[in-house]
Amino acid sequence: MSAQLLTVKQPLKSLQSRRILVIEDDDINRMLLYDYLSYYGYEVQSSPEGSSFFTTIDKFQPDLILLDLKLPDINGYALLAQIQQDKNLSRIPVFVVSAFAFKKDWEPAMRLGGRRYFVKPVNLTELILAIEEELACKCL
Repeated sequence: MSAQLLTVKQPLKSLQSRRILVIEDDDINRMLLYDYLSYYGYEVQSSPEGSSFFTTIDKFQPDLILLDLKLPDINGYALLAQIQQDKNLSRIPVFVVSAFAFKKDWEPAMRLGGRRYFVKPVNLTELILAIEEELACKCL
């Protein structure tokens, strides 16, 4: 995952106590996302596996989820489907962050409720702006 710093000329509006849950099995990617989002004022919880997802989400109550599709313990597509089947969880926007770059990978993810799809290495500026846009929409 490449690190491209955010250069936004206007202040970000939705950072006030916004919570992001990161489900990413790669330690370096998970730490990079955690540090980057924390630096910009988001409250971040991260996990290397999907098995703790439902426990974590109940306690943390995120405003947005960043989800990798290839996890060691659960298929990310299956997790997306489970999220969409729960009316309380389906209201939480999910951005997929995956190394899977082909149409056959991102189409099912979007059909299963993913709001945005980012291919690794992620442009962090684009990611933070998409998060800000998504969370700003929820404020209206």
